Amino acid sequence: MSLFKEFLKGIWEKNPVLVLSLGLCPTLATSGSMKNAVGMGLSVIAVLTFSNIIISLIKSFVPSKIRIPCYIIVIAFLVTVVDMLIAGFAPELSKAIGLFIKLIVVNCIILGRAEAFAAKNNPLRAALDGLGMGIGFLIAISIIATVREVLGANKWFGLTVVPGWDPIGIMILPAGALLTFGLVMAVRNVLAQRRAK
Repeated sequence: MSLFKEFLKGIWEKNPVLVLSLGLCPTLATSGSMKNAVGMGLSVIAVLTFSNIIISLIKSFVPSKIRIPCYIIVIAFLVTVVDMLIAGFAPELSKAIGLFIKLIVVNCIILGRAEAFAAKNNPLRAALDGLGMGIGFLIAISIIATVREVLGANKWFGLTVVPGWDPIGIMILPAGALLTFGLVMAVRNVLAQRRAK
């Protein structure tokens, strides 16, 4: 597979949220507003890309019996750095999504890509895979957050969308997250089927 296709696969063909259904907890929990969604998406991109690179570099030095704990240590280190940077430079965002940043350590997307891809490929391919999967995550969470914030709060990035319009409050609640996720996933599947034909 070419390097460009390696990068693109995470955005559409193997989107971690909409195709592989991974990382749903942070996706649904932090997609109530675009600010939170973008913060979570950028955090996942950083951790996923750098963990893939590091794991690809150390794969030949790590004994197979302890590879998963070693991968988790690398991921936990990167998550801690990202969490501290967000707490230092964006304290409001840290208060809103701080718990979910910490849970990136056990996010199936990160560990899955480390085990399934980074540990079997060179650092360049691993970086492109991590970046593509991370951007795919960011796109999916941003679409869900846009629908939820516009319909549920009549806002987008905190700005009023339609003055005087009453929002549909349920869209900001957990039920709205599940409903939006299902609808976005269905639209993506229909588009993929049409594209295949």
